[in-house]
Amino acid sequence: MSSARSIVVGVMIGMLAACGAVGSPIPPESVGVNSTIERQKELESIEEKRRGAAESAEPQPDPMLQGQDVNLPPLQPVGIR
Repeated sequence: MSSARSIVVGVMIGMLAACGAVGSPIPPESVGVNSTIERQKELESIEEKRRGAAESAEPQPDPMLQGQDVNLPPLQPVGIR
């Protein structure tokens, strides 16, 4: 009987611990489609600024190097069928 009681008490404690909201409340201005769109626009503008700064700081590649940094020898077959 004591093992059944301990199981019931354990289940009740588990249910109580699992129920309810934990954490700080979220203001209604932060929830919804409009706030999500505004956040995405802000992130996109920040990313564009970073890309612009990275592109201007990056040296232009040499036009003589087209595709490869090192010229490789032509491919040759390894074996015969």
